[in-house]
Amino acid sequence: MKERIAFVGVGLMGNPLARHLISAGYSVIADDLDSSKVDAVVAAGGRRASTPEDIAADVDVIILSLPSAQAVNDVVRNRLRLFETGRKGQIVMDASTIDPQVSVELAAALEARGIDMLDTTVSGSPTMCAAKESLIMVGGAQSVFERCEPILRSMSKEHVYVGGHGKALETKLVVNLVLSMHYMALAEGLTLAGKAGLDLEQTLAVLRKSAAYSKAMDMKGERMVKREFLPAIGKQDLYLKDMQLVLGLGARLNCPLPLISLNFQAVASEIAKGRAEWDNSGIFAFYSELANL
Repeated sequence: MKERIAFVGVGLMGNPLARHLISAGYSVIADDLDSSKVDAVVAAGGRRASTPEDIAADVDVIILSLPSAQAVNDVVRNRLRLFETGRKGQIVMDASTIDPQVSVELAAALEARGIDMLDTTVSGSPTMCAAKESLIMVGGAQSVFERCEPILRSMSKEHVYVGGHGKALETKLVVNLVLSMHYMALAEGLTLAGKAGLDLEQTLAVLRKSAAYSKAMDMKGERMVKREFLPAIGKQDLYLKDMQLVLGLGARLNCPLPLISLNFQAVASEIAKGRAEWDNSGIFAFYSELANL
């Protein structure tokens, strides 16, 4: 018998993941502060919770996809009241990108109450999630990971176990660091191409066929060339938040990160210009304005 699942946070990433679970035959209860987002999942075959406090009693697995550590803690402790309503053997799968240390502490607190927790970070854009082309990295007890593998297979193209609590979050931060560098390098290269009078569409096409190719070109190249920064797929303020997490991890480990530090300053300057809601391909605007392109 398939597990009963609650999906809390059904926005850009959570919505397609919840839909994949419904398509795989899981019973899914959706919860979000934005009722219209819950409506979209209900229309796809999901259910709405009567109240958030009732969710734990109705499900076996709770999946979280939330914007911050504060939101994760608030949902677990106050909205769902898991420390009062959760039961032994229940599983929390947190797909949010938060501070690994915060996740480790929350996992320990939940496990003291008999509730298992996995950090299940997702690598991929909302479009990739919708096409089931994302990768899910998982940290926590391996036995719990193995129990959840059918759920993971239903949501993503691939999934990989990377170690104990917090390790999936650390891995996701490494992925985000490298991806950020790809965005920055692409923006810098296209700016140079523009200053040289090259056709940017053609330059992007050449880059995609060259040894310099990266998935970032498919994800953000057209947006940069066309300066289509709104509406955002990944907002600059969330982009900055992830870089803060990367730098925080580096600081705790005494690991120098000069390139991501520069990228952080570039994105911070864009946000200071009132561009927090822009797509993270807006790093191209930082370079093009420096170069008066």
